[in-house]
Amino acid sequence: MPVRTHVADRIGEIIFDHPPVNALGSAAWNEVPDIVTAMGRDPDVRCVLIRAEGRGFCGGVDIKEMQAHPERIVALNRGNYRTFQAVRACEVPVVSGVHGFIIGSGIGICGASDVVIAAEDAFFSLPEVDRGAMGGASHLMRMFPLQKVRAAFFTGGRIDAAEAYRLGAVEKVVPRESLVEEARAFCAVIAGKSRKALVTAKEALNGIEPRDVDHGYRFEQGFTLEMYLHEDSQRARDAFVDTGKAAAF
Repeated sequence: MPVRTHVADRIGEIIFDHPPVNALGSAAWNEVPDIVTAMGRDPDVRCVLIRAEGRGFCGGVDIKEMQAHPERIVALNRGNYRTFQAVRACEVPVVSGVHGFIIGSGIGICGASDVVIAAEDAFFSLPEVDRGAMGGASHLMRMFPLQKVRAAFFTGGRIDAAEAYRLGAVEKVVPRESLVEEARAFCAVIAGKSRKALVTAKEALNGIEPRDVDHGYRFEQGFTLEMYLHEDSQRARDAFVDTGKAAAF
C-alpha cells in the first residue's frame, strides 16, 4: 500500500510511503479521502498527522500513469479534489509534517491542513505550467500571499521552508532528523484537549474562512482538463517523462 496508517496516544498518523517520490496514481488518490475521513471519525483520535517516508513528502500525481492512460485524468482529478476536501473537512485538526519536496498534490494537502510543520530541507513547488496542467493555486493561496503564489505558479519556482516560515505558512521549521518527533509533540498538545471542543472548533474555523477553497480548486480543475486536451500539454508531459525537465516552447 502506498499509504499506511497508525494510531497511538490519540494521534492518528497517515504516512505516504511510495518510492521513489511519493507520487500517487489515480487509484491511490481515490483511496486517501476515505482514509482521512475514517481517521477523523475515530473516537480514539483527536489529531491527525500526515507525514511521509523517503526523499520528500509528496511528488504529486503519477505523471507516467497519465502519459500511458490519459483517460484516467477525470478519476485523478476527482481523487485529488476529494482528498483535499477530506483533509479540510476532517473532524479533528490535521497537522502535516513535511520534508524535502512538497509538489503539486502535496501542496493541496498542506493547504488544506490546519497546521504545517516543516523540516529545514522542505520546499513547496507547483510546476503545473511546466507539466502541462493546472490546479493547486487555491490551496497555495491558503498558505501564501497572492503575488507570491502567482510568482511561484508562473515560474514553477520553489518556496523554501525558511521563506514559508517568514510568511507564516508553516508553524515551525525543525531539523530533518527530528521532524517526526517534533510533529508528534505538537500533535500531542492538541490530542490532550477535549475531542468535542476540537471538533466544534474545527467546524467553526472552517465556517468563518473568507473564501471557499474547495470551490476554487474545483474551478481550477476545469482548466486542468482544458490544458490536457491541448498539444502543449502532451509536449510538456513527454519532456518530463523523457528527460525529467521542462519542455522548451
